[in-house]
Amino acid sequence: MGVSTSCVEKGIAVVTVGFPPVNALPVAGWSALADAVRAAGRDPEVRCVVLTAEGRGFNAGVDIKEIQKDGNSALIGANHACAEAFAAVYDCAVPVVAAVHGFCLGGGIGLVGNADVIVASEDAVFGLPELDRGALGAATHLARLVPQHLMRALYYTSRTATAAELHAHGSVWRVVPRGELRAAALTLAREIAAKDGQLLRLAKAAINGIDPVDVRRSYRFEQGFTFEAGLSGVADRVRAGFGKEGA
Repeated sequence: MGVSTSCVEKGIAVVTVGFPPVNALPVAGWSALADAVRAAGRDPEVRCVVLTAEGRGFNAGVDIKEIQKDGNSALIGANHACAEAFAAVYDCAVPVVAAVHGFCLGGGIGLVGNADVIVASEDAVFGLPELDRGALGAATHLARLVPQHLMRALYYTSRTATAAELHAHGSVWRVVPRGELRAAALTLAREIAAKDGQLLRLAKAAINGIDPVDVRRSYRFEQGFTFEAGLSGVADRVRAGFGKEGA
């Protein structure tokens, strides 16, 4: 359980997340993920990072039970750690390929929305169930995956979009059978890693520099409302029904 990094072949680092049963990460898990992605990007031998996960799905967001148990201290910790993890993906010195299977929810959207390229399995679904979990946030990143009005509809309803739908919108590079996901992600990473390493780093910095939205500032703005929901009590009221039948 945790976050691990492996160098499967020259120029490619694979960062793997595994927090069973559903990859809902605790505060420490988000921080470990941020550290792993940053370290991989700093390695001069690495030219591409593949972000993947073990288990039933790619990511189920934050550990709601930790927040229910530890209250505002856990909420503040999650706010900071998620922001760090999302920023680590965005600011990684080399391109990041997200290999997504199963569910990609909540904080998972923050990761893939900040990735450079997404490869997904046919069973992958993407969404922000935040309003059902007493939280807000990551609309910044969902807006990088789908058009503005679809983002709003998905956000307000807590519905999900399939990998095929995101592929149609151009935000998912390839959709493959689940058993072929790792190979497809590595094939793309291999093509990227074949480029000059120094030039790749310059290209990543240049592309980030022309983004129309500052994703770090935008997400931190959203998080202010997340904390407001916590202080007002509305978050606790909604989370009280989390995991209960019919909730």
